[in-house]
Amino acid sequence: MQLYCIFFLSGFAALFYQLIWQRALFTLYGTSAESVTVVVTVFMLGLGLGSLAGGALSRSPRVSPTLAFALAELLIGACGLASLPVFRWVASLTPAAAGMEVGLPAFALLLLPTLCMGATLPLLSSFAIARSGSVGRSLGMLYFVNTLGSAAACAAAALAAFGALGQGGALQLAATVNFAAAAWVLAAFRGRGASA
Repeated sequence: MQLYCIFFLSGFAALFYQLIWQRALFTLYGTSAESVTVVVTVFMLGLGLGSLAGGALSRSPRVSPTLAFALAELLIGACGLASLPVFRWVASLTPAAAGMEVGLPAFALLLLPTLCMGATLPLLSSFAIARSGSVGRSLGMLYFVNTLGSAAACAAAALAAFGALGQGGALQLAATVNFAAAAWVLAAFRGRGASA
């Protein structure tokens, strides 16, 4: 049950970032097809490539899936906290930018955290499958709670968080959730490895 709660938090934070980064790009460069396309594209690419990397890591006998998951969550949180200042700095260097001049820097800035996000599912899946022996149940439940976390983030953002906290506060909340997920998985499962 703890593993599912942890992955709920991971999904919550990931969707928060997507919403925050989309709004940040709107603020810096205006509402445009380019900013929407960049965020959606980098999320899809990062999640896909990160999933491949996480799958490869999860098959290595030298890598603890829970430790790798915790490191991924810490990296996501660190990148998240740094993202708005970095966005503003890049925007100050490119005030008249449009099209690909906006897209490429934003794409590069978001690729690392989205790669880490993509790696989380295969890492936790390998651990959960090794513990339960059930591929379908473990993978299905993890995917379900992660999606539920994303839906909860959408509701929280729309109903209260963005209005009450603003972009900076919402970003701090998302990073705190990442750090909490990392600490929780280390406290609960560290040292048990994939063979537990």
